[in-house]
Amino acid sequence: MSQITAEIVAQHGLSEDEYARVLHALGREPNLTELGIFSVMWSEHCSYKSSRIHLKKLPTTGARVICGPGENAGVVDIGDGQAAIFKMESHNHPSYIEPYQGAATGVGGILRDVFTMGARPVANLNALRFGRPDHPKMRHLIAGVVAGIGGYGNCVGVPTVGGEVNFHPAYDGNILVNAMTVGVAQADKIFYSAAAGIGNPVVYVGSKTGRDGIHGATMASADFGEDSEEKRPTVQVGDPFTEKLLIEACLELMASDAIVAIQDMGAAGLTSSSVEMASKGGVGIRLDMDKVPCRETGMTAYEMMLSESQERMLMVLKPGREAEAEAIFRKWELDFAVIGEVTDTGRMVLVHHGETVADIPLEPLADEAPVYDRPARATPPPAPVGATPRFTDVAADLLKLMGSPDLASRRWIYEQYDPKVGGNTVQPPGGDAAVVRVHGTDKALAITTDCTPRYCLADPVEGGKQAIAEAWRNLCAVGATPLAATDCMNFGNPQRPEIMGQFVGCIEGMAAACRALDFPIVSGNVSLYNETKNEDGSGSAILPTPAIGGVGLIDDWRRAATIGFKGTGDIIVLIGERSFHLGQSLWLRECQGREEGPPPPVDLDAERRTGAFVRQQILAGALTAVHDVADGGLAVAVAEMALAGGIGAMLAAPTPHGLPATYFAEDQGLYVATVADAMLHDFLHASTRAGVTVERIGRTIAGRIIVECPAADHVVSLDDLRAAHEGFFPALMGG
Repeated sequence: MSQITAEIVAQHGLSEDEYARVLHALGREPNLTELGIFSVMWSEHCSYKSSRIHLKKLPTTGARVICGPGENAGVVDIGDGQAAIFKMESHNHPSYIEPYQGAATGVGGILRDVFTMGARPVANLNALRFGRPDHPKMRHLIAGVVAGIGGYGNCVGVPTVGGEVNFHPAYDGNILVNAMTVGVAQADKIFYSAAAGIGNPVVYVGSKTGRDGIHGATMASADFGEDSEEKRPTVQVGDPFTEKLLIEACLELMASDAIVAIQDMGAAGLTSSSVEMASKGGVGIRLDMDKVPCRETGMTAYEMMLSESQERMLMVLKPGREAEAEAIFRKWELDFAVIGEVTDTGRMVLVHHGETVADIPLEPLADEAPVYDRPARATPPPAPVGATPRFTDVAADLLKLMGSPDLASRRWIYEQYDPKVGGNTVQPPGGDAAVVRVHGTDKALAITTDCTPRYCLADPVEGGKQAIAEAWRNLCAVGATPLAATDCMNFGNPQRPEIMGQFVGCIEGMAAACRALDFPIVSGNVSLYNETKNEDGSGSAILPTPAIGGVGLIDDWRRAATIGFKGTGDIIVLIGERSFHLGQSLWLRECQGREEGPPPPVDLDAERRTGAFVRQQILAGALTAVHDVADGGLAVAVAEMALAGGIGAMLAAPTPHGLPATYFAEDQGLYVATVADAMLHDFLHASTRAGVTVERIGRTIAGRIIVECPAADHVVSLDDLRAAHEGFFPALMGG
């Protein structure tokens, strides 16, 4: 009689059809260990079974791309024989259940993805989405997540240099914690994960294996129900000090030629790392479970294979190099064990206490995992925005916006991170993109994360375009040439056609923008089932959130642009074509209480032309400050520049479109910049030659922002703006 019942199959997240495929692949019934291995490898988190066919629509190649999706992280050429290696991943479900460890191990996991490929990590970023600030759990979640990110990143010695934070009721029961790491490596010393060499030793290094994180990948591939607290044991526990040792030990061994292949043990732990290495290499693998270093007694093969204990790596070494490698890892006080070998069988074979406890063909686990083309219902076009006021108190609305959850200063958050550790951070959090110098050179990497989920909900195609375009624009705004992007696709239950429609729409928009802007996607992550089950069985999904991490290159870090006004008397210009679009704007939501209309359209040709012009003018030294127009529109962009520089602005009278549309429209492809008087003539001539629209909209002044109006000027002091802007998080978090 089989020990595998229908209930056990369901507990492992497999459908009846999928279990039938398991039976066919094995030609017999699986034992519990084999079922567990199929469960995690066929989970949404590991197999991308609902998203794979759509991800293929994204452009992934380019002149600078060395390695696109399919490896631990993406690799791009940054010149001089160097490469940037980067990726973004989600740790959403664990961070809701146990915010400190969930966020901390999210940072640890993405760091391993990057240094696994031979790169020294140089920067961390994060993209966070929380629910209503007054939700009873939200303070606890915010405090834990921020402390976890800071605690891990600070201890491991990698600066946290940027990110984003949004609030919306859709995230009340399912917050998002997306972590990004960027590293630098020698382009001829990139390490890959495909196992090779029959008989070569398979080596386990790092921390010991425990019972934490078992079924983490399966848990991350299901909706949240009322039992979310019971899933606490599926959350991993991190140790950043061990991670630091692991980074140094791996990089030291990588300086030799002993490594054939290397893979971190992330989601699904020893299972996914061994399966992926063997399947990519077209070989087999045999593991002796008695040799796996364990920190708990009596662990079964099932537990060892499915544990997601942190700070562990799997390697294939060249024969005879084991002693050399072991000496390095012992020196760094890390575990080292030869636990198996590469075989020619095309199968995964596990032996425990002298018995074969699993014998599985690898192809069904990896390349032949289920792929679904799920029904997708397109999001209907939103109705146009209803009538909006032509007049408003710009000063009062600006104060309200600058103190609102989505626009308030994030200082309370980023002051808990160390943005300067390593000594190469040129621009820390607070600008359009972080800028990190490539050590020992004049070059710098510009890095950003971007997404506007409310746009994606209203129109997934346009929202997907905008997410890519804004990342590209933020890189241009500091003077960087955009190189490539990584994505983190956070969505609800893909078995609901409207959710799958959001995913497909966002991919379509992203792909169009990537092609138009020559900005390929080189790595990424998909996180589905981000929703909470209601009492009636229906699901409350998050907003569709395709977070984008962008990386660009600056040839000389000293020429990077910043957002702060530099002095009084500079001319303020608006670069790009306005359309006065108020649909889905924060002004409409925060000041009018309305969430309606289509998101602002993205003109990709104009975006590319304007961004290239801005980069050229930064390089020419014509612009003294630059900032893109985004959430909150022109008035908010100017206010952020004023607060960053401690210098105010006098803004020209409104256009015929009225005060709200002039100052709070969230038109895309726009930049605010300041130009010194002496440079203005040449700058305007250059804009004409480039076919780029430029408006003179004001001048920098001392101490306040003044909006000139025929009836009466609208005035707000920088002191009042700063108090509103800086006050939200300390008030929410209690200091």
